[in-house]
Amino acid sequence: MSNGSEEHSEEGGAWSGSAGAEAFAAVEAATDWLLGYPFVFEALSGRIGQDEVLVDYGCGPGRVADRAARVLGARVLGVDTSAEMLAMARSTAPMVAEFHLVRDGRVTGLPDGCADAVMCNHVLASLPTEEAVLGVFAEIRRLLRPGAPFVLLTSDPACTELEYTSLRVGTEGASYGPGDEMPLRLRRTDGSWQEVLNHAWPVDRLPLLLESAGFRAVGQRRPTVDEASALADPELVGRYPWTAERAAPPLVITSALAA
Repeated sequence: MSNGSEEHSEEGGAWSGSAGAEAFAAVEAATDWLLGYPFVFEALSGRIGQDEVLVDYGCGPGRVADRAARVLGARVLGVDTSAEMLAMARSTAPMVAEFHLVRDGRVTGLPDGCADAVMCNHVLASLPTEEAVLGVFAEIRRLLRPGAPFVLLTSDPACTELEYTSLRVGTEGASYGPGDEMPLRLRRTDGSWQEVLNHAWPVDRLPLLLESAGFRAVGQRRPTVDEASALADPELVGRYPWTAERAAPPLVITSALAA
């Protein structure tokens, strides 16, 4: 699980171990910081109050969790399947209140209904089956109190025709069904690119899966560069031309409420 950039394998793979955690932390994630995370925070603002509990499910090295705590004023709890990611987050995300390991599909140390909100950024791409996706959704539903919001950030596996500023989704001309293996190229902070294998989850499939896992009032939004100009870091907005992002925004925000 992850955020702060893109995905890593649920139980290993490209981001496993200490070396994987360090490589993951070096991913630039400019497109996500423009069209993803600011809109996740916007979807949560007004729905979660000062010092209420926000769980970042798949917190990775903790950059997004730390920013959420600063922006929203929430008490943020980071959870991840990777002990190495959590160790890194403890040293680099001082605003995060607690960290918890996901073991055998369950967040250790957190009781039912403890969360006032949950965000989950780019975790689904590490999940190969519908059963695995439903398992993650069910655990998130367990953590949430009834009526609490869940905000999910995903890449659209249909956006294969363009090279975005910090990522390339799939192979040009290819189409991907639910759970299909899909390459993702990620730009690193040194300007090089790294390719990892992810799993495709078409965005129009997500509402049904969420409803099956005990969520209601599901809605989706595809943020644009024009909208980001009012939300994202102005320095980031002006750093790149964002040509591909303007032509076909690749990220989707899915929001729901715990039933």
